[in-house]
Amino acid sequence: MANGAKSVSMRVAYWSLAALFAMNLLNYIDRFILAAVLKTVQSPDELNFGDLKAGLLSTIFFVSYALFSPVMGWLGDRMTRRYLLAVGVGIWSIATFGSAWADSYWHLVLARSVLGIGEATYATLAPTLIGDLFPREKRNRALSLFYVAIPIGAAIGYKFGGLFVEEPHGWRLAFQIVGWPGLAVAFGALFLPEPKRGASEDAGEASAVLPGSGDTYRRLLGNRSYVYNLLGMAAFTFALGGLQWWTPSFLDRNRGIPLKDADHWLGITIVISGIVGTLAGAWIADRLARRISGAYFWLSGVGMFLSVPFIALALAPVPPAVIYSCIVIGLTLAFLNYGPTNSIIVNVTIPNIRAAAFAVNTFAIHLLGDIPSPWAMGAISDVTQDLFWGMVITLPALALSGLFFCLGAPHLEADQEAVTRQLRAGAV
Repeated sequence: MANGAKSVSMRVAYWSLAALFAMNLLNYIDRFILAAVLKTVQSPDELNFGDLKAGLLSTIFFVSYALFSPVMGWLGDRMTRRYLLAVGVGIWSIATFGSAWADSYWHLVLARSVLGIGEATYATLAPTLIGDLFPREKRNRALSLFYVAIPIGAAIGYKFGGLFVEEPHGWRLAFQIVGWPGLAVAFGALFLPEPKRGASEDAGEASAVLPGSGDTYRRLLGNRSYVYNLLGMAAFTFALGGLQWWTPSFLDRNRGIPLKDADHWLGITIVISGIVGTLAGAWIADRLARRISGAYFWLSGVGMFLSVPFIALALAPVPPAVIYSCIVIGLTLAFLNYGPTNSIIVNVTIPNIRAAAFAVNTFAIHLLGDIPSPWAMGAISDVTQDLFWGMVITLPALALSGLFFCLGAPHLEADQEAVTRQLRAGAV
């Protein structure tokens, strides 16, 4: 494993990946359980708020998530990451547990804001640990396995929340139950390895000297692959964030599918599409990369373009079987990007600014993506009195994502080589 062997063995690396996967799974269960019980929570018998405020709950979570990410990026390049991870996981678990006692809309807003702080810590730092545990030739597969937890966790959140939607106060119990496991996992984070930054790079470890903050951001904004990747991920996040937040309510209101059934089948579709799409994306991208320059970008872009007609058909007045089939196919194609796009961030940035790179990426994709989209979709629904028109705006976002990914493809090889040259020269 070259330099990586000096840090941790591959056995330890895979055990660490399993632990990070478990944390990410809980992360997304906690994040999406509110979407599953949203109809009950916003009902007149409970907290009594409309679609605009419902969309703002997601927006406020991501505002907190995005604003805190740069702070964690700065700390993550300077401090022991496993300690920061333990604190972050603990914070989001307490926030989830605390949501159960919300007795007003604004109490729920506060809980979701704190949840965003905890999750920002984890999302910013976990991929940098994986980047230092696995060499470049294994990194895409490792990150893809890590990100498989996203659709599985979202699906469990939908499914578990669906068990409580028919009971007026059952949603509170749902938050209590899912909050506890995170506290145990937070303690486990203290025992993760802390590899040296750049330990897995064949060209050598990163310098211990950090560039100044201004220089870091100039490097990132001058990196064409990084910028196109960020813009593509932002457009995808806009579409996916809105779809994940509003689809259960859309199927209930517009297509007459009971919310409990919608949560159940959406959970199944997301698990299938997430696992197949994410793992297939890693496998296909690594094989294409041997023959095609910029393959990580090309696969992500083409998959995004192909997803658009299937998601469009899923929004049409068609039978439920067609809706769920189109969601599976459309999301599978869209999820091809998860491993490749996150690998691009690692591969085109020098190791000692990777936490900053993920932090800036996290800040930007949520600022441009799922911060505005649920709110915008809820606002359109309130104005038109039809949630369908809110859902439709996700289609051009998916197409725009595909365009940005394809624009990045011609630059990827050169930007990866630039990182290798800098490491070999010690000029980082």
